[in-house]
Amino acid sequence: MSLLQAHDGAGVASTADEAVLAAKEAHLHARLEEFESLLIAYSGGVDSAFLALAASRVLPGRLLCVTADSPSYPRRHRELAERIARDFQLPHEFIQTSEMERPEYRANPANRCYYCKTELYEHLSELATARGFAAIADGSNADDRGDYRPGRQAAREFGVKSPLDDAGLTKAEIRELSRRAGLPTWDEPASACLSSRIPYQSEVTVSKLSMIEQAEEALHRHGFRVCRVRHHETVARLEIGRDEMARALDPAVTQALVSELKAIGYQYVCLDLQGYRTGSLNEILKLRPV
Repeated sequence: MSLLQAHDGAGVASTADEAVLAAKEAHLHARLEEFESLLIAYSGGVDSAFLALAASRVLPGRLLCVTADSPSYPRRHRELAERIARDFQLPHEFIQTSEMERPEYRANPANRCYYCKTELYEHLSELATARGFAAIADGSNADDRGDYRPGRQAAREFGVKSPLDDAGLTKAEIRELSRRAGLPTWDEPASACLSSRIPYQSEVTVSKLSMIEQAEEALHRHGFRVCRVRHHETVARLEIGRDEMARALDPAVTQALVSELKAIGYQYVCLDLQGYRTGSLNEILKLRPV
């Protein structure tokens, strides 16, 4: 059993794994201690929640967690971010971002995230300057290095720090440390903005984002936990975790989902037989990691 199994609740088994995890956590704390004060881009997801909790312990009174609210940010994520901040007494604020007003963002090119993060970091930089915070940090981890993430280019341009990545912490390790810390996010499915459900080059609109959010809420109401609704104009392509796939094919569940998603505005509802996977819309890209 290894750290890769930690998100199933099994924990870390070997002494070697324990030593590596302890060393990385110590590295993280040492890295955080280098900051005089810190403003964290906090979505309430697995990574940013753990970073925020670690920073609150290392930098008490010198930390602010900031969540960007916009049409692309799911309401259920907002509620989770608020709950964690309240339960763990994290200093927390919301700001409004306006990426939807950027034509280059709405055009939805392959580097759409770059424009979104540029909008975010412009706001955070202004806030950090106004409040006297010494640095800005995000929740990027070591696993993000090999994925296509144009948002990281924006982070570099604004000098945003990535303490989890600096410490070499992987997603599985962050989940395990989160579990030990009592964070409810430790086994949360990967999260991403609603715009990530729209194929590249297809315009991002508020109405599409609303349809996607309503459709995913329908899936959650029917008990599906690991899922995405990919928006292909009149078609809703459902990606569901493989262990939940059989239930999606139950005639009663199928009929209910079709009925509810058609009421939202989709003409067709289809089930992707490959199941849920992060970044499936990146499969058409042949790009190097950013």
